[in-house]
Amino acid sequence: MTKTDLAGLLVVSVEQAVAAPLVSSRLAEAGARVIKVERPEGDFARNYDRLVHGESAYFVWLNRGKQSVCLDLREERARAILSRMIARADVFIQNLAPGAIDRLGFAPDMLRARHPRLITLSISGYGEEGPYRHLKAYDLLVQAESGLSSITGTPEGMTRVGISICDIAAGAQAHQAVLQALYARERTGKGRHIAISLFHALADWMNVPYLQFVYGGQLLPRNGLTHPTIAPYGAYADREGREVLFSIQNEREWAQFCTDVLRQPGIAADPRFADNSARVANRPALNAIIEAEFRGMARDDIVERLERARIAYGRISTMQDLAAHPQNRYVEVETPSGPVRMLAPGTLVDGCPPELGAVPALGAHTAEVVAEFGPAVPAE
Repeated sequence: MTKTDLAGLLVVSVEQAVAAPLVSSRLAEAGARVIKVERPEGDFARNYDRLVHGESAYFVWLNRGKQSVCLDLREERARAILSRMIARADVFIQNLAPGAIDRLGFAPDMLRARHPRLITLSISGYGEEGPYRHLKAYDLLVQAESGLSSITGTPEGMTRVGISICDIAAGAQAHQAVLQALYARERTGKGRHIAISLFHALADWMNVPYLQFVYGGQLLPRNGLTHPTIAPYGAYADREGREVLFSIQNEREWAQFCTDVLRQPGIAADPRFADNSARVANRPALNAIIEAEFRGMARDDIVERLERARIAYGRISTMQDLAAHPQNRYVEVETPSGPVRMLAPGTLVDGCPPELGAVPALGAHTAEVVAEFGPAVPAE
């Protein structure tokens, strides 16, 4: 998207943490005006850490290009201002605790009855129906509840996925749904309500292990950095313990790997490794052969052989490696405490990255927006 794609659209978001801010940040990148409504003390993600010269890393990533407005929605006059904002909005987003937005008087069905063109988006932990609908949920809780934790880690124990994957899954799917709703509204003139939950977004991504279990009776073990159903596909160490991860996807690649990487072409015809299923069944013997070859090599030499054989690979990178990675693209974003150089979004449009707005200070736009949408909210 470019900065003009959604120009003229107004998005009002009563948001906090990760999932909803991800949606609104992507809409802001495309040119929508996004009013971020924060409680007087601010989105609690502002205080997750202070590692980006005083700013929170999560907040800097997810709040570029928005207007920050502080409203205490427990006050009637603040709710009146929010109501006037929503009356002019194209999209209303919220991810408060279950039932909170309804109690404040902004239930999505009521809003859409008043404003038929409005698109409403509610993000929750477990959805708007079912026995868990009332539960609050955070990313790691949903990693556990969805079964993701049970397949992540090593045989010795489960581990957390290192990023907030449930929040990000929900935010990404919600962004797609909002864009689809905007397109549909161009054809029908009508908005719609979108409900998405962290649990259901992640459960969709869990369909492969789910189907393998329900239909195939397969409960795949945790394998660390080894693929559970493909071999060889995993991490192997060089003579200094530095690891490279590579993948064999078909029999042609297997033969090339044996000839050009292991330099033992006869292994390709070994009955123990005749096809992928056989290689998985005999993974310990296969790993012993690979490890014996790599044990005397430097990682750069392993990588050179893999490249010559056109075998897909990836080095196991540290954060230091990522920070200096030659494939990185960067963008610079203004924050209240100074510019931040950060990794660019993944999408290029006509060869160009998106233009990113500044990260707002808490309440930076309150006076301006309140003046636009209603009388000032007097201090109590």
